[in-house]
Amino acid sequence: MEMLLGDVEIRVLGCFIEKEMTTPDYYPLTLNALTTACNQKSNRDPVVAYDEPTVVRALDRLRHLGLAMQAGSGGRVPRYRHSLVEKLHLENEELAALAELMLRGPQTVGEIRGRADRMHPFESLEEVERILQSLAEREPAFVVRLPRQPGRKECRYTHLLAGEPDLTAEEPAASPEPATLQVRAENDRIAALEAEVAALREELNLLKGDMAAFRAQFE
Repeated sequence: MEMLLGDVEIRVLGCFIEKEMTTPDYYPLTLNALTTACNQKSNRDPVVAYDEPTVVRALDRLRHLGLAMQAGSGGRVPRYRHSLVEKLHLENEELAALAELMLRGPQTVGEIRGRADRMHPFESLEEVERILQSLAEREPAFVVRLPRQPGRKECRYTHLLAGEPDLTAEEPAASPEPATLQVRAENDRIAALEAEVAALREELNLLKGDMAAFRAQFE
């Protein structure tokens, strides 16, 4: 995508789309509601803790890019909304799939279908694949299919709103099993004891040397 966005801007846009589709009665969003949506613990990866000034800075840039705007001038509290439909001419199903990638990162077709159902019900995996392919064929492209990783049966898709993904980045290592942690702790304790014994032996040898030198003075 030509207009590269930052992580906060992507989270803000994703929240706009999600709330518009899931809670339309409360959309457009106040700054407080938008910040709360960004920091939501469910359906978010990673979970963040943005303050309102951080969200305002993201809103300002999105408004500059024509991707968000203040919704009218009436009301006691300003409200904001996205303008992706007007700016990028995206359909609802495309918005739902894209928002899911924006809110939770790279996902398989099945994950997108299941998780985005709260925004738009997809009838089949084939429908999701068709939509993702349409987004990938845009100029510029909005999504890309990632190479299948070792140990995974399916490829994942990711958005391109922040630019090309870093394919060299390693995935977080899996958490070790409790037995592995226990063995590692035991090994650490043994290594510490061995180091302590070695230090005591060295100290004992020094004492033996001092004692031998002391005795030599009286021989």
